[in-house]
Amino acid sequence: MLTLLAPQPESLWDESLPLEVKELPEDLAALDRLLSDPELLWPLVERWQQEFRETGRLVLTEGRPTIALETYVRLMVLKQRYRWGYRTLVAEVSDSIHLRRFCRIAQSERMPDESTVRKLTRRIGSETVSELTRTMIVKACREKRFRPRAVRIDSTVIEADVKYPTDAGLASSGVKVLAREGRKLVRLIRERKARVRDRSRAMGHKLRTITRTVRRRSGEAKQEVLKLTGETGELLERSIKEARRLAKIARGKARGRGARAKLKAAAALEEMADRCEKVARQIKQRVAGKPIKDRIVSLHDPDARPIRKGKLGKPNEFGYVSQLAEVTQRLGIRVQEAAFDGGFNVGPTNSALEDLYPKNVFIAGRQEPGSKRTTRRMRRYRTGAEGRISHLKRRYGLDRSRLKGDEGREIWTEWAILAYNADTLAVRER
Repeated sequence: MLTLLAPQPESLWDESLPLEVKELPEDLAALDRLLSDPELLWPLVERWQQEFRETGRLVLTEGRPTIALETYVRLMVLKQRYRWGYRTLVAEVSDSIHLRRFCRIAQSERMPDESTVRKLTRRIGSETVSELTRTMIVKACREKRFRPRAVRIDSTVIEADVKYPTDAGLASSGVKVLAREGRKLVRLIRERKARVRDRSRAMGHKLRTITRTVRRRSGEAKQEVLKLTGETGELLERSIKEARRLAKIARGKARGRGARAKLKAAAALEEMADRCEKVARQIKQRVAGKPIKDRIVSLHDPDARPIRKGKLGKPNEFGYVSQLAEVTQRLGIRVQEAAFDGGFNVGPTNSALEDLYPKNVFIAGRQEPGSKRTTRRMRRYRTGAEGRISHLKRRYGLDRSRLKGDEGREIWTEWAILAYNADTLAVRER
């Protein structure tokens, strides 16, 4: 059941508090005034209405009530603002009188569990958070008479929450994961013969040998490392065969009570076996000297991709490429210019902007209209987007997505942008 608004965080304990303790700090007070408009929460109501239309369940009026979504939005803004994890977020808000009052949680009220906040984040998704941001910007344009002057768009890499991947390291992780998932399935179906053998010990020996060999830094060492990497792939293939055999047996035993849990565990084991098979295949390609087009860099985040941007500090990054658009504001002037980085193609970009009729469209290194003075100004204006992206990464956690998958990256990005916009508008009100 949908719970939208939170009651005022007043209790008997608040009566004994000094007035200075009850007052929010200046920055939180400005955020509180900005987020107090119930109109900002309407996209969340639409999300629950959409879920009702898709599933037919009476999620608006029946079932276990959610935490107040007004409280949830404020919790997530704090999470991105201070770069906290879910557990840290709940602990910090629970211990702070000011943060409790900001989130509309009374001193005598129990804090929501961190798993509740985490599950709501996935359930709400990225598009709803994007609508929250749009609603906030429209409200600001209406009340503060903001008018967009220009737009600049730049692409950046948002790193996935993975360690630096190697083929042998992925094979080692695959062996461990398949053995762990296999043990879970064996306990469910009570199988005595079929199992997935844990080859972690043999795999660890191979990895240590690779490390010692790499230190020799010779041509022979490179060939020996390739040979050892191929052997890790062979160990992984044995675990894959055992996993598929066990999953087949589990599907045959999935009858009667507990059948759904058995099928779910078998599907999870087969899904991980498919990912491990991609790792084994790319190891064979590497040993054979063939190019690898669709490389997997993480078993738990298969959507992450290797990205080479040519930076000296980070020549290789692993994650996602995102395009961020910044609309700068100036009173009484409509959008007349658009600036893009060199990664945008001229034809598709101009076609996408036909309905906006901008006066100048600047694409770095590809399309530089106007005089030299205009080109120089647009070049400087576009470069400013890099500083904004750097600020988002340092201050709001956009450097690394802690949520898995491309969908998780979109959710993480939208919450960072919402927190940034909320802070920006709150500063204007102070």
